[in-house]
Amino acid sequence: MSGSRISRRSALLGAAATLATPALLRAQNTEDAFPTDEAPITDTYGVRRNASAFLAQDWQDHFDEIGAGAILCDITSRAVHYWGPDGSYRLFPSSVPKTEELTRRGYTKVVRKKVGPTWTPTANMRKLDPTLPDFMEAGPGNPLGTHAMYLTWPAYLIHGTHDTRKIGRQSSSGCIGLYNQHIAELFELTQVGTQVRLI
Repeated sequence: MSGSRISRRSALLGAAATLATPALLRAQNTEDAFPTDEAPITDTYGVRRNASAFLAQDWQDHFDEIGAGAILCDITSRAVHYWGPDGSYRLFPSSVPKTEELTRRGYTKVVRKKVGPTWTPTANMRKLDPTLPDFMEAGPGNPLGTHAMYLTWPAYLIHGTHDTRKIGRQSSSGCIGLYNQHIAELFELTQVGTQVRLI
């Protein structure tokens, strides 16, 4: 009798896994997770289960003027808020630094932008992980993803990532990371000189 229960249970679990596989495969594709033809977030109703994930922000609470645009990196809610010079608004989920020691807060600005960034680990990164390369060319294995925006603080960037598991987590060595399609969008919107605040 217990043998038939096990086989029934196995059959049910196998059927459930088979049904879930297409959804899991779709979840791995961030293009499906973040379609580009959706209505702007300001024109849609919030999803109740995500209400606590992001704290509402207003640019006037952080900047004296919009100027060339403003970016707020909210480390607590793991979100990047962007306000354009025309008052447009975008919100992106992000990765944040692994520890408080790696976290920097305050005002800075975008001083340089690069498509296909190369990566040179800092001496501290190499000390913590001696297996890191001295230098990495742009490409799929590069931890800076497809686009990078450099800040006035040395070694602090807002960049993409090829490892989508990092988004929404404390997973960086100090930088703010976005999905590659999100950093591409933010990159196009952002001008050199855009003010940035990390809180």
